[in-house]
Amino acid sequence: MISALFHMARLTRAGFVFAREGVFGVVDPSLVPPHGQLALRIARLIERPGVKSGARLSAALTRLGPAYLKLGQFLATRPDVVGVSMARDLESLQDRLPPFSLTEAEAVVAASLERPVSKLFASFSPPVAAASIAQVHRAEIEKDGVRSTVAVKVLRPNVAAQFRRDLSDFFFVANNAERYSAEARRLRMIEIINTMSRSVAMEMDLRLEAAALSEMAENTQNDPDFRVPKVDWDRTSHNVLTMEWIDGIALNDHVRLAESHVDLPDLGRKVIQSFLRHALRDGFFHADMHPGNLFLDDSGRLVAVDFGIMGRLGMKERRFLAEILLGFITRNYRRVAEVHFEAGYVPAHHSVENFAQAIRAIGEPIHNRTAEEISMAKLLTLLLEITGLFDMQTRPELILLQKTMVVVEGVARSFDPKLDIWKVADPVVREWIERNLGPLGKVQGALAGAGELGRIVSGLPTIATRAVTVLEQLETMSRDGLRLDAESIAAIARARARQSRWRTIGIWVIALTFIGILLSVR
Repeated sequence: MISALFHMARLTRAGFVFAREGVFGVVDPSLVPPHGQLALRIARLIERPGVKSGARLSAALTRLGPAYLKLGQFLATRPDVVGVSMARDLESLQDRLPPFSLTEAEAVVAASLERPVSKLFASFSPPVAAASIAQVHRAEIEKDGVRSTVAVKVLRPNVAAQFRRDLSDFFFVANNAERYSAEARRLRMIEIINTMSRSVAMEMDLRLEAAALSEMAENTQNDPDFRVPKVDWDRTSHNVLTMEWIDGIALNDHVRLAESHVDLPDLGRKVIQSFLRHALRDGFFHADMHPGNLFLDDSGRLVAVDFGIMGRLGMKERRFLAEILLGFITRNYRRVAEVHFEAGYVPAHHSVENFAQAIRAIGEPIHNRTAEEISMAKLLTLLLEITGLFDMQTRPELILLQKTMVVVEGVARSFDPKLDIWKVADPVVREWIERNLGPLGKVQGALAGAGELGRIVSGLPTIATRAVTVLEQLETMSRDGLRLDAESIAAIARARARQSRWRTIGIWVIALTFIGILLSVR
């Protein structure tokens, strides 16, 4: 197909950029099949001299544009796909791009809010921060003669079209990978790109980010240690988000924190407990909690910004998280294993006892270490690696949780290297378990189950009617068979022939393009 040629041409360019930036230099040749080792050696020939090993992948992704930057950030949450080492390198990938002009930003704001910028804001500054999808401006609004400062987030012009094009390339790769690789099917490559695509689509509609801010504000309105900025809905649209400007101390500004005599160990506690409370209690958490997105306000509360990436956990996932954390705290490895089977994450044909033994191999070394050597994030990383041995399919929501926990734990330990992560987490985990899995939780669960049963019973007549219709159709198919006429068979054959022909042409185009690149470099 013609579209396949365009995919291959763009992917060839991406491969050339990766080769020039030395990305293939970090690949272990022993892990590459024999027929791929020749391509690896050829790629090393066009490597740009003087490339720094630690910045290879970051430089390549930045050169390739916004969608590849987002792909790198997303794959940082998937050590099961790219490996633990590369995932750690990708965690440091900074989503920063040069800003677009103030004139362009004002044009976007005016078109989106259908009013001139001068009518909307008393002042509107040049950008103070720029990323792959949007940039932020400081502005002022005036109401009843009183001015207040706001942050205005503006979507990049034409960014949606660029993302659609690059995401179509990613889907092309994922589809072909799953077609020919059992490991790709286990890792659910198409689902990975689907998840990324949904995440990016939500990030590119700033009304949804505003809604996430609003939802978390409701969830945390009674939290003593955490709050979020207020949204100005009158100045918010698909391409523009206006919210309260935060003047607090950024958590990556250790100098100002020290000058303000902040209780750093207590700040570490607030970071950990706030995140766990949101994940367990609310099932809705900020999934990009690096220190640049966290501030400490004058009242000593944490304030989070940039709600473009959010994570959700259903009750099943929350119970899973709480019980495995409590199981490791109490060294009840059998219960940790049982939770995996009860949730349906590990196929039933595996042995609970063998799985519990594998989990014990992770948990026991942790209990023999000092508090500062214990990492909850590392524990979850090891747990996800072990589950792969027992055919546990990848759970994107749990991977995102694990990635966020790595970041949150790192932020907390930067304030208190001797932080006892289990002691800090224990009250939040136990409170949730007592409330949801204790006697009161069981009564509430029974009432909810009774309500669900009532809804099912009331729908039984409709279900019975549909079942009879399906059975009649199956009976007809079993009696008469599924028939294809001659025209349908011929059409299928022609489509298969065209597909094979274009795939062959595409392979030759890639080969010739790569040879041309090699000759031009020399």
